[in-house]
Amino acid sequence: MRLGAVADDVTGACDLAGRVAEAGLPASVLLGTPAADAAESAAVDAFPANGSGCAVVALTVRTAPVAQAVAESTAAARFLVAAGATQLYQKYCSTFDSTASGNIGPIADALASVIGAAATVGTPATPAAGRAQYQGVLFVDGVPLAESPMRDHPLTPMRDSNLARVLAPQTPAPVGLVRWEDVRLGPDAVAARVRDGHTLVDALSEDDLDVIAGAILRLAAEGPVLAGGGAGVATALARAEVRESGAVRTDDTALPPVPVTGRLILAGSASAATRGQLAAFGGERHILDPRSLGRDPRALDRIRDALTVREDPRAPVVVHASADVAAAQRELGADRAAALLDEAFGDLAAFAVHELGYSHLLVAGGETSGAVTRRLGIRRLQVGAQAAPGVPWAVADSRDDTGSLSRIAVLLKSGNFGGPGLFTDAWEVAP
Repeated sequence: MRLGAVADDVTGACDLAGRVAEAGLPASVLLGTPAADAAESAAVDAFPANGSGCAVVALTVRTAPVAQAVAESTAAARFLVAAGATQLYQKYCSTFDSTASGNIGPIADALASVIGAAATVGTPATPAAGRAQYQGVLFVDGVPLAESPMRDHPLTPMRDSNLARVLAPQTPAPVGLVRWEDVRLGPDAVAARVRDGHTLVDALSEDDLDVIAGAILRLAAEGPVLAGGGAGVATALARAEVRESGAVRTDDTALPPVPVTGRLILAGSASAATRGQLAAFGGERHILDPRSLGRDPRALDRIRDALTVREDPRAPVVVHASADVAAAQRELGADRAAALLDEAFGDLAAFAVHELGYSHLLVAGGETSGAVTRRLGIRRLQVGAQAAPGVPWAVADSRDDTGSLSRIAVLLKSGNFGGPGLFTDAWEVAP
């Protein structure tokens, strides 16, 4: 299998690649679809020359306008198919982050069209991250989605836990459900329940994900099928490939070492997990308030100055968004507040890496990770060991405005992932 995944944000791409690599399938992440003049060389490197592997194209389209999200996802899918992908995968958030208009449904329709698939099959369930689906209802750490902190997400508030009801308005295709009772009967039973359109499948455990992967492989043997969901189903597909190939599982997570010259945490996420990590962090911290950024030209300079005079840059320092996101959005508008923060986080990352020589970055939040990797000119991530489930370290080359490259270690995490001590403990497994 050559698994080609289109991810709607950067942290989701790293989540999938990290879990797949840990399951024994080599994985890499491309930041955005390669431009036409670089597509051929990128395609050569996307998958191992001989054998199976996983290539993930990381986009930043989770909350983009539908037309933009569809166009970029379609281009990514075409690139992966041209590069040799034998199974296409749509990676979306394990909390099904979307609005009434998308983007999960429109992207699924577009990717299915690229490969000529009549059916899409998957689930956001990722038990290792506390995500489960039962009777079509998504649970987050044991709580229905609409009762979890995702209910008040500033960009994609999730007010309905029933995923079929969430997805149906986003697509003209029918939306079906395979219930857990059928999953218990095995891959053939699941495959028999799949109809044209989009099918969501219940899953409570890793064994359930293995059943879903088996059903996808059975369906794919008869014709194209689009797989999708969180990282869970992709990991199950990787396990199936390793078992089927009889390959000896090796450590595909070893990364080249990066000498530590500075550690910086950039936290733009407002999720409950990230708030807990900030509360548990005992080191130096600075706050970015989009209202100050909008009216005070020196607001960002003061943080740059503070980073410049640190006695020991190797001690982690955190820069995080202000807690009162709602107030900033009311004053500036949601889009303006987000744009100010994204630009500031990107500029701080570039300043730390290219001016101060920082070697290690930990970034919390999908939008923030996208802004940082774009500003650093990162094109490819070599994914390694996980600091927590779904939170892998990676090594990348950062390109400055002159084209010069700096080798850095980066951890790009979903706001919802990781335990309270992550900002302190993650460095222990860093390259």
